[in-house]
Amino acid sequence: MRILGGVLRCGLVAAVTAASFVAGTTVSAQEPAVSGKIEWGLWVDADGCQHWWADGGTEGYMVPRRDRQTGKPVCRKQVSCLTESADAFFATASATLTAEGRARLEDYFRQTAAYSFSVAGHTDSRGSDSYNQALSEARAETVAAVARSVGAVVESVTGYGEGQPAASNATAEGMAQNRRVEVLCKKG
Repeated sequence: MRILGGVLRCGLVAAVTAASFVAGTTVSAQEPAVSGKIEWGLWVDADGCQHWWADGGTEGYMVPRRDRQTGKPVCRKQVSCLTESADAFFATASATLTAEGRARLEDYFRQTAAYSFSVAGHTDSRGSDSYNQALSEARAETVAAVARSVGAVVESVTGYGEGQPAASNATAEGMAQNRRVEVLCKKG
C-alpha cells in the first residue's frame, strides 16, 4: 500500500510538472520581481497626520513622520479657509463656473499657503434630494479641478447636497447661505 501511495504521489507530481511546462510556467516558487528602485512618498491620513512610506517591490513599509525636537507625530490642522456662496461662482442649477468665478478661484488657490485642500459642495433644499446631491458633487468637483489646474493638492472632494444647511431653508436669505462651496485647508 505504501508503495502504491508513493507511486501515485510521484505520478501526480510528474503530471503537474508536465502541465505547468505546457502552460509556460514552472512549478517552483517564483521570486517576486525586484526592480532595484524604491518608490517613496508622504501620505496624510484623515486626521492630517503625515506618514513616510516606501516600497521596493517586495515589501513596503510606513512610519509616522515625527518632529525631530519633540518626537511627536507631525499633523496638519484642517481649518475652513473659504466659504463662498455658490451664487458667486455658478449660474443657477449649474456646475459650470462663470469666468469671474474661475478667475477668483485660481487667484485664491495660487495665493493660499496650505499643504492641501478638501472641497465640499452644498445646496439649498429646492429640488429633489438626488438632484441636489448630484449638483453639490459636481460643483465641488469643478472647484477642485480649478485648484488642481494651478498646482494645488486636493485630498478630498465631497458633495453634501442639502444635508448640512448653514441656515434655515424657510427664507430666501437662508437658502442663499446654504448654496455654498466650502474649502478646508491643511496648514502646518
